[in-house]
Amino acid sequence: MKKSIYIFFILTLISICVSAQSDHKTIIDEINSSKWGQGDVKVMQDDILQGKIAVYNEDATDSAGDSDSHAFGNVPPGTRVREYKIQVFMGNNQQQSKREAESKQAQIKKVYPEMRTSVSFQSPFWRLRVGSFRTKEEAEDMLQDMRKSFPSFGREMTVVSEVVKR
Repeated sequence: MKKSIYIFFILTLISICVSAQSDHKTIIDEINSSKWGQGDVKVMQDDILQGKIAVYNEDATDSAGDSDSHAFGNVPPGTRVREYKIQVFMGNNQQQSKREAESKQAQIKKVYPEMRTSVSFQSPFWRLRVGSFRTKEEAEDMLQDMRKSFPSFGREMTVVSEVVKR
């Protein structure tokens, strides 16, 4: 009797180990699984979307090699990529900040006409960001050039990182 209990226990343990090692769950499968003591979440996802979400590998090289919008030219549409930008201005004065950001944007466009610039509002801040750089080093090099071109912008200019959808 004891022998059959031991054999049953060992077989159960082996089957649990084998199933645990061969179980390749996606994050959606993990979220959808039911766990005792926790609430149930059900994520409905079209089969077409399965495997479409990707993160760009920063170490991948691009033959274009320039640091603006073409630097990510070989990335498939819809891919999330990490890019670096230079934040030139950020202000929360609703009366002045938008005008100041747009004024600085115009000054930068005169000196760097090919540079991508964007003025955005994310409550309560107005921001001016410049460029689209693949690496932080490229952004820092451009930042040094911009500090020489615009000494009045001061230390406010800094390199920031963003994940964007291409």
